[in-house]
Amino acid sequence: MVDWGFSYLVHNLICKKLEIPPLMELINENKLYNPLFFSLILFIFSFLLWLKLSKHKLQNLPPSPPKLPIIGHLHKLVKLPHRSLRDLSLKYGSLMFLNLGQNPTLVVSSADSLKEMVKNYDVVFMNKPNTTAANILFYGCKDLGFSPYGDYWRQVRKLCVLELLSARRVQSFQFVREEEVDAIIRKIHEAAVNGDVVDLTKMLMAVSSNIVSRCVISRKAEDDNGGIHFGELTRRVMVLFTTLCFGDFWPSLKWLDYVTGFISRLKSTFWELDLFFDQVIDEHKEKEAIDETKDFLSIILQLQKDGLDLTQDNIKAILLDMFAGGTETTSTTAEWAMSELLKKPDVLKKVEQDVRKVAKNKQKIELNDLNQMKYLKCVIKETLRLHPPVVFLVRRGTSEAVKLGKYDIPPNTTVFINVWAIQRDPIWWENPEEFIPERFENSRVDFKGQDFQFIPFGCGRRDCPGMPFAIASLEYLVANLLFRFDWKLGDGETSETLDLIENYGLTVNKKVPLRVMPTIFHPST
Repeated sequence: MVDWGFSYLVHNLICKKLEIPPLMELINENKLYNPLFFSLILFIFSFLLWLKLSKHKLQNLPPSPPKLPIIGHLHKLVKLPHRSLRDLSLKYGSLMFLNLGQNPTLVVSSADSLKEMVKNYDVVFMNKPNTTAANILFYGCKDLGFSPYGDYWRQVRKLCVLELLSARRVQSFQFVREEEVDAIIRKIHEAAVNGDVVDLTKMLMAVSSNIVSRCVISRKAEDDNGGIHFGELTRRVMVLFTTLCFGDFWPSLKWLDYVTGFISRLKSTFWELDLFFDQVIDEHKEKEAIDETKDFLSIILQLQKDGLDLTQDNIKAILLDMFAGGTETTSTTAEWAMSELLKKPDVLKKVEQDVRKVAKNKQKIELNDLNQMKYLKCVIKETLRLHPPVVFLVRRGTSEAVKLGKYDIPPNTTVFINVWAIQRDPIWWENPEEFIPERFENSRVDFKGQDFQFIPFGCGRRDCPGMPFAIASLEYLVANLLFRFDWKLGDGETSETLDLIENYGLTVNKKVPLRVMPTIFHPST
């Protein structure tokens, strides 16, 4: 359909300038057969057709499934979107274009396409979508995860990499891991003595939360008294981030987020978080002179005192980043590791032997022992391959349009990198749906972001700086579970009946909690 404004423009700028009578006048005077008139009509028609074709040529978008009015392809994201989008990519290709509400979205489902994007356009796709939840909960996106690429982001990234999450700093918190893992071992030991089944999912969440919380603010996140505590607040944040926000998909409908109560829930949670962080920061400032313990917050406050340009809101946003990014990812991966091992008893036996051989005749596993547990490291890698805690890496393009492969990617396009699909791609992985830790034996493939077929911690400049911290906690936790106990499934379940159904959220965890029966391991003398 020709735009009426353009028709008006043609009439006024062409017909009047050339003194050509209007169409009705020509009809009335029977002058339609004038050669000049037909030439003009042919020229205008050709010009409009050229405009239309050139517009489509400039927008050679990646293939796209049929979409619905208003919602576009949002209905494709129900239940388990990482699986749905993988299935669609098998039909439409590793670069697929979707409309999520009013948001143009590119889905990347192959290592080769991802490599091209990162190598050529990493800076273009450095930002993340500025969502309503991120804006409210993270103090206007002042954290590392959501802050836009620029000087502030570089400053916070440098702070995290060099001061908070360096190898030296991660090692300095080993005493926290040891104390918290010992606490969970004592609880499991008591259950084993009584012959009780334990909810391992719940225990793993508690120990992961406490490790992160003690390293960040020297407080436990989970207590034994019940009631509201910080661990519950962080879980509320996780839920809010996966709640539908109308304004994020249809800006003109953002008023509905007030009607549904979503905005009030966001603000209520933010106020509780803000009050909690203010109290913790004040406590740290008061005890600074008498306490030599250096948690993450103490380090940040000292750097601020030494001249680092950070406001109190900046600090609180960074603290929330630590909790949101470090708690559930560790516990979820540990849960999947134990689930996969219980599903494959032969693999479980092999990794138990690996751990117990290294720690033989020792009372406890030491940090240096982990480097010798080669098969355990393969088990952790294979778990992260099959069950990346975050299945999508989400980016937002800048105002610049780019060419990716043979396709044009419009400006301001959101990018979904389907980590789950890439790490199960049969082009790169033999029997990709099977749990086979041996695939990492004598393999140089690592999770540091350089091997694009294996990116559980991201890639490019936006990769996860918390990777060393997460791996240290994960390896130490799983190693101790395997060193201290023999395991079998509880409630009459067997390896054949154990289901591995997923539950989609900010992380993808096991839908049904893992309930197991531990037996104390007594090494033969």
